[in-house]
Amino acid sequence: MAAYGLPTVAAILVAAGDGVRLGGAVPKAFTEVRGRTLLEHALVPFRASDSVRDIVVVAPGLYVAHAAAVLSDEVTTVAGGPTRQASVSFGLAALAADVDTVLVHDVARPFVPVEVLDRVLDALADGADAVIPTRPVTDTIKQVDEDGTVVATLDRSELRAVQTPQGFRRAVLEAAHAAGVGRNFTDDAALVEAHGGRVAVVDGADEAFKITRPWDLALAEAVARR
Repeated sequence: MAAYGLPTVAAILVAAGDGVRLGGAVPKAFTEVRGRTLLEHALVPFRASDSVRDIVVVAPGLYVAHAAAVLSDEVTTVAGGPTRQASVSFGLAALAADVDTVLVHDVARPFVPVEVLDRVLDALADGADAVIPTRPVTDTIKQVDEDGTVVATLDRSELRAVQTPQGFRRAVLEAAHAAGVGRNFTDDAALVEAHGGRVAVVDGADEAFKITRPWDLALAEAVARR
């Protein structure tokens, strides 16, 4: 039970990107891996979770009907916007009034284990307003200037690669989105940070890698086969 009462959890799955870097004939979320779209793969842990009651999928405008036809009736499908931030806002607007806890997940990460959802929700239950799953950074990271010259080598022990789903108290996320109108943030945690919120960190998973380029699909095939 959460510190703020028994939570009513909804998940917003962001699938509205065009996937230009993937180079496919369809938006990324509708690319197939072993006979199922990335969207269908991404839905698995949310359907399996005992904590998630509602699921909203934010799809490209031209694919809303297609997504609705592929998905079951218990999934709400809405059209996305021109940016990821706008798409999440449209997903928030589609939530039922009694939802107080929100998971925001990128369909580009189609193989997140259900245990990651549990860790995010547990941290929210312990009192966090916002939670992100992360992995340690294994590469050496250099900061460079606009001329391509290295200006610093960052301490990777203090760095984390951020994954999804990210979890939020609904009121916190909606307030951050309202304050962030007209600005462009790469993820919802950054919106909350900019609004003065504190973001907690939990362990992510190697399986929750992001599919961005064609060679990522080879790894996706291997994971789906396993």
